[in-house]
Amino acid sequence: QDVADFEWVMWFTSFRNVIIFALSGHVLFGKICSMTLPQHRAVVYMLYGILAVQGSMGLVYLMVILSHCLVLYSVALAKQKWLCYVAGLCCLASFKVEPFSSWQSGFVTGAFDLQDVLFYGGSGFTIMRCMSFALESCEKKEGIYSIFDLLKYNFYLPFFFFGPVMTFDQYHAQVSTRELTRKDDEMKNIRVHALLHVGAIIAVDIFFHFFYILTLPTDLKFMNRLSDWSLAGLAYSNLVYDWVKAAVMFGVTNTIARLDHLDPPQPPKCITMLYVFAETHFDRGINDWLCKYVYDHIGENHDNIMKELVATIATFAVTTLWLGPCEIVYIWSVFNCFGLNFELWVQKFFQQEPFAKLEAKISAAMSRRIRAAFGAANFWAIVLYNILALNSLEFALLVTKRLLLTGFPVSTLSIWFITYCGVQLIKERERILAIEEEKCDKAKEE
Repeated sequence: QDVADFEWVMWFTSFRNVIIFALSGHVLFGKICSMTLPQHRAVVYMLYGILAVQGSMGLVYLMVILSHCLVLYSVALAKQKWLCYVAGLCCLASFKVEPFSSWQSGFVTGAFDLQDVLFYGGSGFTIMRCMSFALESCEKKEGIYSIFDLLKYNFYLPFFFFGPVMTFDQYHAQVSTRELTRKDDEMKNIRVHALLHVGAIIAVDIFFHFFYILTLPTDLKFMNRLSDWSLAGLAYSNLVYDWVKAAVMFGVTNTIARLDHLDPPQPPKCITMLYVFAETHFDRGINDWLCKYVYDHIGENHDNIMKELVATIATFAVTTLWLGPCEIVYIWSVFNCFGLNFELWVQKFFQQEPFAKLEAKISAAMSRRIRAAFGAANFWAIVLYNILALNSLEFALLVTKRLLLTGFPVSTLSIWFITYCGVQLIKERERILAIEEEKCDKAKEE
């Protein structure tokens, strides 16, 4: 079995029973409370979450987390957004930058396989949640939310270690609802999604036994002997695997959140459906957080080139800090930041004359074909930029060289054409869904 992804191996081997036990306990106590005292369910979630964090990571780690919560709560009292940003990013840096990171991790007692994963996961998500709380407190017209509200928000166990991040305003509004009702077929949908996630877990385990998609890119000598098509397929498969991993991880926690009558962030969009940088994200919770507090806040309507440039630079600066500053993250951030801005530059360029008049004269189908041709190139830019972070710079350079240089023109054009056909299918599906949605909206108005 491929053991290159130690997180996945640990989650579903030695740590599997711990996860099942902890989350089952949360569901059990949450269900009892929802049936008896629904107005106090957030308190039960908080108490259970605190006990689970203490039991898994120790009392000192819990005190470290509480100290950061207290710091950011104190800053929120000033109701100054810039101060909340500075304090929050400094707290995040203390978990991501040496020597502060090692100093804090030294407080964690015991030693087990996932200690680092739980430490940095719980710490990073905590700071993002605390910043959301502080910024939403600044928006509150009268008074401020209590520190009790912050603790209830932060120590919701399904989201604590692995996310996703749910902004404070959404969580607070949903968890404060006293009348707990379900939509028609909601429980059926929850069960279906749970079974789909179980099936995805089994599928990934099967892939790990037969397709060594994570280990193969580490052997560059073997990679050089592969065909251009095999290299392209392997690069694409690595992104698909990371998407499936994210979908499973967030899908499990989201399923539990739905059982708790919450509406969590949606799972990431399938990599196969992505052909624009604006929709490229593997964690929709972090993406929503960044868009609300950084990207949309600075970029506003994203029409101005300079504002968009500043907004993307700020967004990827925060993302770099969130991922942990290092050379490969810097390169990944620069390329993705460029890709996001380049899309806007191309869009603005083709809105000028004579291109705007030319597009107005051609049919809608031909316009989609032209856009799909650019989208196909964009798709492979997204793949190449992101395998930097998933594999290595050397593997990304090898794939880029084979697809654009040594494979030109046969491999380059044939792979581009196949991708173009795929983008066309995706755009057609999006068009049909948009028409159906428009019909539903008209029917509701009538």
